[in-house]
Amino acid sequence: MAQFVTTLRLVGYAVGALGALFVFVEFFQQPSYLEYEPEFDSYTMNISPSTVVEHTWIGRVGALLVALAFAIEFLATFLA
Repeated sequence: MAQFVTTLRLVGYAVGALGALFVFVEFFQQPSYLEYEPEFDSYTMNISPSTVVEHTWIGRVGALLVALAFAIEFLATFLA
């Protein structure tokens, strides 16, 4: 049983690290309403409420993986 709990904790750590990596990548993406124009070396903002995308699937999956990691760690604590 101790090996199973240790394995479960390690799986939780791995899932949490992967989720945190996805959330980290999400923070450094360029928003969909910004466009870079190399000719003028400037950014333009085209904000239309219907087309703005604030979060991508990478961030959503990362948040779910972090939540799953907490659930796995919580379960491993009660099994120990």
